[in-house]
Amino acid sequence: MKLSKELRAFEQRIGHKFTDPALLMRSVTHASMSSPTRQDNQRLEFLGDRVLGLVMATALLDQDQTASEGQLAPRFNALVRKETCAEVAREIDLGAVLKLGRSEMLSGGRRKQALLGDAMEAVIAAVYKDAGFEAAQNLILHLWGARISNVETDARDPKTSLQEWAQARGQKPPSYVEISRSGPDHAPVFTIAARLETGAEAQATAGSKRQAEQAAARALLAELS
Repeated sequence: MKLSKELRAFEQRIGHKFTDPALLMRSVTHASMSSPTRQDNQRLEFLGDRVLGLVMATALLDQDQTASEGQLAPRFNALVRKETCAEVAREIDLGAVLKLGRSEMLSGGRRKQALLGDAMEAVIAAVYKDAGFEAAQNLILHLWGARISNVETDARDPKTSLQEWAQARGQKPPSYVEISRSGPDHAPVFTIAARLETGAEAQATAGSKRQAEQAAARALLAELS
């Protein structure tokens, strides 16, 4: 199989030249573009998620020889979650080479977080199947880069931290209220308020409710500290 100019450029961006180009093609093919003769990337995504998890678990253990499981787990989650995979995908412009059906293209599929995160995992699996675990490990460590060494010592998400802050002071858990929603259906923008029963509140805006809630909780924690 001969790769397009765009996919050859993508190989250069990730630093891996495929022995079996069909693996790369499959890894960037969304289900909306699949056919009896064209496989999509869902099975590769399943595998890539596991390869990523093993690489990150190993890296975190090697990085901190004394950390407990309770400390390692939130760091691990921060590194393998879909949002992080999508961030990495954007950095290597994975969206530009995705094979999408017409409906996904029209709805902004090349920018969708879930779609990018899934495709990033599929690319990891494609490298693993093409050249083995060490090649996939090198790819992941290179692309994730400083995220691994800079992951917070306590990487619990802000919503968990805010809830624990409130409970430690005998307060009810914080509530999250949608203040507004704007933008088109395929790229909505949410403004969320994180509120405590004391009346303390902070707002944040993001492209998903989860991200906006996390950002609002982080902002409120900053005000309380």
